[in-house]
Amino acid sequence: MIFIIDDDVAMARCIARACKGFKSKIYSNAIAAIDATNDRLPKLIFLDILLDGPDGFTLLNELASYPDTCKIPIVIVSSLDLKESDLSSYNVVGILSKDSMTPSDILSYAEEYDS
Repeated sequence: MIFIIDDDVAMARCIARACKGFKSKIYSNAIAAIDATNDRLPKLIFLDILLDGPDGFTLLNELASYPDTCKIPIVIVSSLDLKESDLSSYNVVGILSKDSMTPSDILSYAEEYDS
């Protein structure tokens, strides 16, 4: 299962389409996504940073604070320039720019982490 957390519905659907062949669930905010981890842990999360309500950094901190969620690989999908940021302590395995990412970029992470 892949969680896609983005308040831009069109972007979230594009990411889900790029993950063809993989089961995914879209969440429009951090609170709904964290609540969902109580029922099922995803194998991978695609996370936007600029969310309505608690932002993506708040969610990263929340996930990092529990032994079961801190190991979930996370791919940041954002329009912010985060390429130089070291987010490895949050188990961030990649950063994709909304301006230049391609469906194959997204699919490669799905194939690597949700197989």
